[in-house]
Amino acid sequence: MPSPELRFQWARLDDLSARDLHAALQLRSAVFVVEQNCVYHDVDDYDLQCWHLLAWSGKQLAAYLRVTDPGSKYPEPSLGRVLSAPAFRGQGLGLQLLTEALQRCATTWPGQANRISAQHYLLKFYQGFGFVPLGEVYLEDDMPHIEMLRPAA
Repeated sequence: MPSPELRFQWARLDDLSARDLHAALQLRSAVFVVEQNCVYHDVDDYDLQCWHLLAWSGKQLAAYLRVTDPGSKYPEPSLGRVLSAPAFRGQGLGLQLLTEALQRCATTWPGQANRISAQHYLLKFYQGFGFVPLGEVYLEDDMPHIEMLRPAA
């Protein structure tokens, strides 16, 4: 099945419409809280000081991630809350989303590395983008994670 045509929206919280924000938070909750059966505070103060990358297929939110500013969570810009909507999985959206995010990071913060706290089962996926594991696997919200760094270009 070919990948759907995506329209990317890169915005600060204050620049998102109420409907766009609702779609992002609803999808984050559906994936991280309900689907992964993980009770935690998904909406946090990082949402206030990060860039949100929404990937739209028509009027449906197909994928999402956020990027925290350097110095807010880690010294580097940090990608997080990376997800694809269940109806769009298996179509290469993760590749498109990460490619777009890393291009936006390179433009917004030239010459800086990127850091993630990745769910461990996605290790190889992120390694495909040049991320290198740092340290040992640890539990975050009862799920195995690993910190990874993508060196500056």
